[in-house]
Amino acid sequence: MFSLSLRHGARLGPLEVWHAEEFAGHLDRAREHIRPWVGPTFVTDDVEGARATLKRYAERQAGDGARLYGIWRDGVLAGGVMFTDFNAAVGSCEIGCWLEPSAEGHGLVTRACGALVDWAFTSRGLHRAEWHCRADNDRSSAVAKRLGMTLEGVRREAWPYEGVRYDKQLWAVLAPEWRAPGR
Repeated sequence: MFSLSLRHGARLGPLEVWHAEEFAGHLDRAREHIRPWVGPTFVTDDVEGARATLKRYAERQAGDGARLYGIWRDGVLAGGVMFTDFNAAVGSCEIGCWLEPSAEGHGLVTRACGALVDWAFTSRGLHRAEWHCRADNDRSSAVAKRLGMTLEGVRREAWPYEGVRYDKQLWAVLAPEWRAPGR
């Protein structure tokens, strides 16, 4: 299977159903840290829930939809990136990410998401890549900026979490912008 070297002893590779136990262990380390920022069905509490999440992504990938990739740091699953939406017919995708605290601050998400954007534009011919995040998630917004995305708007109170509604930012980059000289 493929593996893409990132940096600092980290690699990017497919996160598949057979990784369920490893994924569940990783979520035990990351759960409370990522819970406010990711969808509630992603943050599972046991191996069976982890397996169900991985199976859901595998089925979507089999239909040329969403895809899920892990970031391993020194051989330990520390986070990942994904196409939360992937629509070749429309020419657009949405990218997301998560990391446990020990892996933050090393540029792993930016590099891994850049690989996904590049693949979507270069290999698959998509035209638009989006990034959605809570408006108060400064780390996520910073990744979108580093990827050369433009903040296109804010959906007011569109992200419910624990009884509070948060604003949601929509960032995007277009294929011609990604390929622009000097990028």
